[in-house]
Amino acid sequence: MCEPLFLEPYFQEKIWGGDRLNTIFGYSIPSDHTGECWAISAHKHGASIVKNGPYKGESLAEVWQAHREVFGDAKGDVFPLLTKILDAKEDLSVQVHPDDAYAKEHEGELGKTECWYVLAADEGAYMYYGHHAQTKAELQNDIETKAWDKLLRKVPVKAGDFLYVPAGTIHAIGKGIMVLETQQSSDTTYRLYDFDRIDQKTGQKRELHLQQSIDVTTVPHQDPKLAITTTTEGAKTVTKFVDTDFFAVYKWQVKGTALFAKEAPYTLVSVIAGQGQLEVSGRTYELKKGVHFILPADVKSWTIAGDLTLIAATPGEKL
Repeated sequence: MCEPLFLEPYFQEKIWGGDRLNTIFGYSIPSDHTGECWAISAHKHGASIVKNGPYKGESLAEVWQAHREVFGDAKGDVFPLLTKILDAKEDLSVQVHPDDAYAKEHEGELGKTECWYVLAADEGAYMYYGHHAQTKAELQNDIETKAWDKLLRKVPVKAGDFLYVPAGTIHAIGKGIMVLETQQSSDTTYRLYDFDRIDQKTGQKRELHLQQSIDVTTVPHQDPKLAITTTTEGAKTVTKFVDTDFFAVYKWQVKGTALFAKEAPYTLVSVIAGQGQLEVSGRTYELKKGVHFILPADVKSWTIAGDLTLIAATPGEKL
């Protein structure tokens, strides 16, 4: 199929969520505690629905299973990537994700390496990112004694920042931050600390996963060394944030009319600012902030025109 797949997101309410998915992106959300927009998803906990073309009305998971040629005959039981927008009105829980081997053995799904592009951040906002323990014994002691101020690293962030979060990294998106997240298609999260808050729906504290967290946390923490590159050609500026076995993630900034050429079997794209048009094989599609689509294998080149900022992701070799 030589046309993009436009997708209808799936929304998740969260104890820490807010209303900015509506006020900033214009989505119709289920409540003012909506934390996650699963924008490009084939995960069983919330799949996106195709909005156009021959697969209109089908879930992305159904298209992946029945029409693998759309994705360049890619292998794998599940669509490997998941794009989200997260609105953290309050701090998320401090958590850590397993790698593929641990997740397959214990959870029956992919591991969860992810990354964040910061869309918005309040003055003074920060992420929890990494820890100060030098050994597993020190990590376990700090957890058991609840020495959170000693253990956890805080990293100030602002709009436009990018953080890569490999499996095994202790982390939490902080209050007042909105991110676009690109991740492996996994919903396995081990919760380490939840600020002792009460879930109003249950009247109870949320479950913690202390032993699993200790098992999978990388010790000592090491910040990934990213080789971020930016190139400008005519009307487009392309920033490559990361290129790993799991995914490559780019920012495309277009002012005018820009031609793009295929570099991977398929490409996930999210419009995060502006408006314009996408042209594929002589057909034109309107783009605006909050639109998400996949460019399938048959699309060899495309044109984007207007004044837009987009985040794109392609599958890594491991996927």
